[in-house]
Formats: sequence, C-alpha cells, structure tokens
Amino acid sequence: MRRAHGREFDDYADLHRWSVADPDGFWGALAEHTGVRFATPPTAVRGDTAMPGAQWFPGATLNYAEHAVGLAAAGADADAVAVVGYSQTRDPTELTWGGLRGQVAATRAGLRRLGVRRGDRVAGYLPNIAETVVAFLATASLGAIWTSCAPEFGASSVLDRFGQVEPVVLLAVSGYGYAGKHVDRREQVAAIRAGLPGLRHVVDVGYGPDPLPGTLSWAELLAGPGELAFDPVPFDHPLCVLFSSGTTGKPKAIVHGHGGILLEHLKNHALSWDLRPGDRILWFSTTAWMMWNALVSGLLRGASIVLVDGNPQYPDLGLQWRLAAETGATLVGAAPGFLMACRAAGLRPAREHDLSRVRQLGAAGSPLPPEGYRWVAEQFGPDVLLNVGSGGTDICSGILQGGPWQPVWAGEISGPCLGVDARAFDEHGAAVVGELGELVITRPLPSMPVGFWGDDDGSRYRATYFDHYPGIWRHGDWVRFGPTGSAVVAGRSDATLNRGGVRLGTAEFYRVVEELPGIEDSLVLHLEDPAGGNGELMLFVQPAPGTVLDDALRRRIADALRTELTPRHVPDRIEEVPVVPRNRTGKKLEVPAKRILLGAAVDEVASRDVLADPDALDAFAELAGTRL
Repeated sequence: MRRAHGREFDDYADLHRWSVADPDGFWGALAEHTGVRFATPPTAVRGDTAMPGAQWFPGATLNYAEHAVGLAAAGADADAVAVVGYSQTRDPTELTWGGLRGQVAATRAGLRRLGVRRGDRVAGYLPNIAETVVAFLATASLGAIWTSCAPEFGASSVLDRFGQVEPVVLLAVSGYGYAGKHVDRREQVAAIRAGLPGLRHVVDVGYGPDPLPGTLSWAELLAGPGELAFDPVPFDHPLCVLFSSGTTGKPKAIVHGHGGILLEHLKNHALSWDLRPGDRILWFSTTAWMMWNALVSGLLRGASIVLVDGNPQYPDLGLQWRLAAETGATLVGAAPGFLMACRAAGLRPAREHDLSRVRQLGAAGSPLPPEGYRWVAEQFGPDVLLNVGSGGTDICSGILQGGPWQPVWAGEISGPCLGVDARAFDEHGAAVVGELGELVITRPLPSMPVGFWGDDDGSRYRATYFDHYPGIWRHGDWVRFGPTGSAVVAGRSDATLNRGGVRLGTAEFYRVVEELPGIEDSLVLHLEDPAGGNGELMLFVQPAPGTVLDDALRRRIADALRTELTPRHVPDRIEEVPVVPRNRTGKKLEVPAKRILLGAAVDEVASRDVLADPDALDAFAELAGTRL
C-alpha cells in the first residue's frame, strides 16, 4: 500500500493521513489490494456516511468463510498444514488446508441436516481447538451466526450470553484438561441446555474422556457427504456475536458483520501484522476473547494458525516460547503481563529456543511498561518488531498499533491504525495533544458493530459509544498522544483517578509500583468526596512471596511515586490484598473493585466466572465491611 490511487506515500504518517481523509479511496483500494471477492459488486464504497449508521459497500454480497478456506486455500498446497493444535487434553493435532476444507464442507452439510439456515445462531461452548475453527467457518458459510464461550465459564455466565441470542444448535465439550487436572463440565452443559428453550440440537465434540448424554457426536455431524460452498450475504450481514467482559454489567452482545470483519482483519493482518502466505501465527487466546477471532483470521492471508488450549504457563513460563520454536511461528502474540513475568523470571527465550523465524512480537490486552520494550529489544534484537496494540471487542481489532513501517517508542504505542481517525478529546470535545483525554474515533470504520443483539432501536448501542460526544465514537480508554502521533494508554477512562480536579492515569502508577522489589501486582482506586474534596486515593498491592507489606515498604512505595511521578500520586492508604483482581484476558478490574468499596455486593458487579481468580474481589468486600 505504499502506492494507491496513483500516488506514492513518503512514510506511514502520509499514508495514515490519506487513509482517514479519503475513506472511500482507502477502503476501496484495500479491498482491491487484498483480493476481496464480491459475489455481487458494490454500488459504492460508502452509502450513508453518518456515525452511527454508516453504510459500507452498499449492494455488495460476499462471505467471510470463502476468503478463509476458499480463496486463501486455493493458492496453498492442500497437504500443507493450516491448523496446529496443542492442548493439555489430548495429543497435538494438525489439519492440512485440504483437511480443513473437507471438514468445513462436511460440517456445513451436517448443520444443514440439523435445519440450520441463514440467520440462525450456532453456539460453541468450546475450547480453542480445531473443531471450533471448523464449526465457526461452516456456520459462516451458511450465513448463520456464530457465538462462543470458553468452557471455563460457568452455566450462569454462559446463559447471560447465549440466552440473549437464542441458539438453535449448541456444540459443547464434556470437560478438558488444565495444568494436569481434568475439569468436568457435564453438569454445566446440562444446565446450559436446560436454560436455552429454543435449542434444537446439541453436538458433543468429543473432547475429554466422558460423553455428553443425549447428543449428536462430532463424527455423526461430519458423517454425510458435503460440498464446499459459501452463501453470499450482504456486507453487514451478521457473522458473529462477541460479548463484552461482563465485569461492569450484563455482557453486551456485540454483532459483527461479514464484510466489516473481513476488511478490517485483512487490513490489520496484511499491513500491521505483515502476515504472508506460509507464515504461522501463535497467539494464546480462549474462545471468549476477540483475539480468537483475530487468530482465526490469519487464514485469510494464507497463514497457518497455532491453537493452544489449557494453562499457557504450565508446566512453566517457557511453554509458549517452546511452542513458537516447535511450530516455526513467524508472529507470536503475548499479553504484556506474560512478557513482564518472563523478564522477572530471567528467561532468555531467543537464546534458549530456536525462534529464528519470528519476525514480529505482538502485545495487547493491557499497557506494556517501557521496561518490557527494553527486555524484548535485548532478547530479540533489531530484526524482530515489537508491535504493541490497543483496541477491543467493540471493533474486534486494534485502534492503536505499530507495524513494519512505523518506529517503536519505549513505553508508547506507535500510533493510530490505518483508516482509524483516533484522537484524544478533553471534556469539551476538543482534540488535545500532550495531555490525557478520552480516546475517540471521529470517522466510521467498517468493523464498528452492526449493533447489539436485541437492541432493536439502537438505543443501547448509541448510549454505549455516542452519547458522550454526539456523532463521535467514545471508546472508554484514557490516552495521551505525543507530537509524533505515538500514544500512551493510561487505563480505562471510567477508572481514571480525579484527585482535586487533576486526572491521573492508572497505568503510570503500575509502572512505578510493580518495578519495586517485593511487589507482585497492584491496583489503584480513587474514592471521590461527595463534598468536592480530594477524596481518598487507595493503593492495593499483592506482595511477592516472602515479602511483608510493612511500614518500611509503604514508605518505599510512597517515595517512588513521589519521586518518579508527583506528590499527587502518593496514596492516602496502601493496603495488602492476596491477589489483584483481573479478568480472564488479564485486565485489572478497577471499576468493580471500586464499586464494592462503595457498598455493592461482589455478585452485583462481576460474575466469578469472568475472573482469573474467582475469589479475587472478596478482599475488597471485607474491606468495604469495615468502612461502612
């Protein structure tokens, strides 16, 4: 894309300016550049340009699955490996491009025999395994709508999600292995079935030692003959329903369309992740996180994908690096917390394993401190690009990210993604540079949600993203852009600390505190004063094993925050907690913890199933009892 529409681009900034100033030119050129196949050609790149409500590629029909296992596979060796599966439940598996196409065709035929038609919902209570990828693509090929939850979720959390979309077919597992232990989910599957009155069929994928009673087996689903075909659907026809984390309220059922996800992931994977045919991507995810969708979309580029199910740090932190070496991964994705843990443990992955094929390391899910950037540079050298990004389930991709044509700044994200007119707004809706503001997107994107399921008048969708700044997407992150366009995400804006009228980002606290010896993790909250005073700034720390939070350590923490940040950053109280609450994607849960301290019950603010440690919020409830 250095050349498009008859013009050359001097650098990334020049290309980005064009991508947001001329959306029709950029997205039209992208579709052409990446080989999008329209069964029915569009009448334009955009119809209605309003936000919300923008209409992309009006009149066009296509199918996401055709691009994943039809067009991408057409140029691949049928015997080349497309999917590699590693799990703690069964032996490693491989699926060739030919095998993938055959299984998608057979599953498509099996779903049709079960009566699945366009617009029906198919749900997977499934781990990150090859069968899940096959079922998703077969569902999409029919124009049916896919949704999934990871099997570590309990029945009530699953019903909070699947109950909204009312699936007609459920694919499930009876259990799975995790860190050397078997986890039985038969009771949960029974409760899910009982709570979905519109369910017509249940398919047992056969993962684990015990069968699910009264179900169709995976082998039976695939037993009949099948033709690999793809039903053309309108550009914005629902492809999948993703769910928000459910840590600040009932999960939002976010509907994404075939065309929007196809275009966005082709853009991201080709231009930011630099994926090429024959490449291989390893990025640990569960089926409840949008990174799973992004991982599967590696197939769009003719790249193969590595699926990992189980504890990604069992039997030790080196597991993912060993898998990257064994599979010859060219792109390895990791949570910033994982990279920092490897640094703290003294791992030397590039010296301990053959990672010579790796060209890029991706990091997403939370901010990566500058020390993490330096550790990656020391370990992998200048030939491996560190690409730190920030985005979310809402657009199923990145908003801010790096790429091969962008510089890497320690502690900062390289800049907005192509086509994304991202800015920081102050409380008056004015763009600011060099100071913290709300992360906003001022122009529509194809992968903005089609809507929320069940939100027929669009009121909940508009209230979520557009009520704060009418006509402007408010993402919910607190960000600071530098003069070069680079960005620092300082945490969720609803968790931003407002002390005496000065807003403080949470990420800068964590960078200082968690570098101190003896500190494993931390969480900072601000409880406002209704009378308008400074309120109470509270820091919760999880000491490292063998460390005691005494007055001397409290003084060291306060001195570090005062010296490296400002006196305003010194907490009023520093308390110990056994574990810092995080969700299953690693994000710290400041808002639920704050709500509990203000009097809410634990079960009101977050389901235990969405927590990495189901008991992590209990310490805040105990503390709230002493405050009230």
